[in-house]
Amino acid sequence: MDNLYPTARPRALTVSELNHQVRHLLETSFMQAWIEGELSSFTRPSSGHWYFTLKDQRCQVRCAMFRGFNQRIRPIPKEGDLVRIRGKVSLYENRGDFQILVEHIEPAGLGALQQAFEELKQKLQLEGLFDPARKRPVPASPRHIGVVTSPTGAAIHDILTVLARRCPAIPVTLYPTAVQGAAATGEIVAAIERAQRHGVADVLIVGRGGGSLEDLWCFNEEAVARAIAACGIPVVSAVGHEVDVTIADFVADMRAPTPSAAAEKISPDQQVWVHRVSEQHLRLTGAFRRHMRQLTTRLDQLAARLRDPSRELLEKAQRLDELDTRLAKAVQRRLEQDQLRTGHLVQRLRMQSPTRRLEAEQNRLTVLAEHLQKAMHQYLGRLNDRLGHGGQSLHLVSPLATLGRGYAIVRTTDDRIVRRAADLEPGDHVSARVAEGTIEATVTGIRQHHE
Repeated sequence: MDNLYPTARPRALTVSELNHQVRHLLETSFMQAWIEGELSSFTRPSSGHWYFTLKDQRCQVRCAMFRGFNQRIRPIPKEGDLVRIRGKVSLYENRGDFQILVEHIEPAGLGALQQAFEELKQKLQLEGLFDPARKRPVPASPRHIGVVTSPTGAAIHDILTVLARRCPAIPVTLYPTAVQGAAATGEIVAAIERAQRHGVADVLIVGRGGGSLEDLWCFNEEAVARAIAACGIPVVSAVGHEVDVTIADFVADMRAPTPSAAAEKISPDQQVWVHRVSEQHLRLTGAFRRHMRQLTTRLDQLAARLRDPSRELLEKAQRLDELDTRLAKAVQRRLEQDQLRTGHLVQRLRMQSPTRRLEAEQNRLTVLAEHLQKAMHQYLGRLNDRLGHGGQSLHLVSPLATLGRGYAIVRTTDDRIVRRAADLEPGDHVSARVAEGTIEATVTGIRQHHE
């Protein structure tokens, strides 16, 4: 009979090896794929990764989008959205689950960037950031122009060329920044804030040359829009070509279709200034000559009316002598009046001297002292009499008076007063207090008296 279980059996794979090989096969066969379907079972754990299922009418597939890829996805997708994803076909080896490692996600139909543009536009419009009432006027003749753009792009070249032609006297400060790529948003915001801190520009051009929607996207970012809205300097948005429209255009105080147009709008034409200065010079020269003729005529009129000053000085000197004489007489009269008034006051003071009044008060004080001394002697006599009577009354009720009438107070050896004969026994020692002294005795007998 043939052996059904030969000894040389093929090596069996472990589950881990199988899943690893399947994963490698899937990832090398499909590389990268675009898939469209309805999003469901969407979860966002604290790790920041996204996990969801993509399904159509018949099938579904698990998907994972790690934090490094999903941070820039706006808006965040939600349950039931129809989306397009780009990712790698793979296998989650621990569970053997077939899955897609998603690198990009966007709404199906309308492009993700266009949808994000419309949603941010609606959000900022509701907040009032596009309201014309909050926009500041751009100065017609700026003293200093600031430019936030790339130092190597065509935009700064176009702006400087236009300004050199129209008004080269206006100073320009470049605040360099990237205008494309992931880092551009933060750099543009920082450049706007740097221009504010610098504080020299009274108008700020923010923009770049033309490009695709993706190239211009940093000017559609919310952070850039809010930085423009919060800027204390009037901002002119100059992004792309005339057909390009960004969120920055809506928020800025003025929109220019191109960087060159922005320079045209905010700079005065020096030729116009030269013409105006020439006109003003002619008008000023004519006005000056007319004014000089008027002043000459007026001077001649005043010279004809001018009097000889020596006569007026003599009149003033005479007037001064008169006033001096009047002043001396007035001072003399005032002194005489003051002396007379002082004599009257001295006389009244002498009549009201306090010496007499002091003598009268001294006599009155002496009499009052004598009355007080007599009253005190009388009061002390009355008190002495009351004290004598009180002493006599106290003596009458004193125990010593009772002892003087022949009574005695008997006490035991422990100083208790004996009130009854029954309190003692023969042989007890007692002391008897009499009027003059104390008697020590021993009880020899006790007699009871019954009334």
